[in-house]
Amino acid sequence: METIRQQLAETIPYIRKHTDVKPEVGIILGTGLGALAQEIKVETTLDYQDIPHFPISTVEFHAGKLLFGALGGKSVVAMQGRFHYYEGYSMKQISFPVRVMKELGVKTLLVSNACGGMNPIYRAGDIMIMEDHINLLGDNPLIGVNDPELGPRFPDMSEPYNRKLMDLAEQVALEKGIKVQRGVYVAVAGPNLETRAEYRFLRIIGADVVGMSTIPEVVVANHAGMQVLGLSVITDECFPDALKPAKIEEIIETAAGAEPKLTYIMKTVVQRL
Repeated sequence: METIRQQLAETIPYIRKHTDVKPEVGIILGTGLGALAQEIKVETTLDYQDIPHFPISTVEFHAGKLLFGALGGKSVVAMQGRFHYYEGYSMKQISFPVRVMKELGVKTLLVSNACGGMNPIYRAGDIMIMEDHINLLGDNPLIGVNDPELGPRFPDMSEPYNRKLMDLAEQVALEKGIKVQRGVYVAVAGPNLETRAEYRFLRIIGADVVGMSTIPEVVVANHAGMQVLGLSVITDECFPDALKPAKIEEIIETAAGAEPKLTYIMKTVVQRL
């Protein structure tokens, strides 16, 4: 953890040389879900590759930019593209941007992702409010010596996603006539998609959707005392008895179709914080 603080001591001054925005809200935009960036009144854009100790997104459809500006009357910092375990990064590297957001003043974190729907009542294009998660990534960003200045040794995870934020997101969606689900997200390492047997297993243990991201950032956000809202866009239907080969082009197309709804919910939630 001392290494993380050393990294922060180099990263934060670099960012402060380029912007004096003091963000209240942090936003992480997932695969195919970068359009919210167009709603932000951007003051400063930094490329990940230029920020000390930031990983570089290697996944297509991830812009790899850190945006500072205003959204819904609030100062925000937004990650336009995230990092994944399957890219070869460590859990600490994946979650490092959340540490940076905390140091910059962020108290509320909004995360989004694209995922596969396993709950039979879900359909491609639906938005799910994350109310809990299951970590099957096989690792945890908090493993190692704990620095009490960054967070407690054994952070509580009885409410990883803030209930008030969940209720607010649901109310915002209801007012706009947007259908939303509430459910459990499970993260696996990837990058391959799951077999029929794996989908059955994941459903049996209580998951509604499956993805390959988000949980490392959420764990660190909770460790750092931040409030979290998670929103998933269901891009494909993963029903074992009717499973079809997944095509990334169709997944991105579905994400793009749901993006306006996701953007509205996230923007309006930020406004009402």
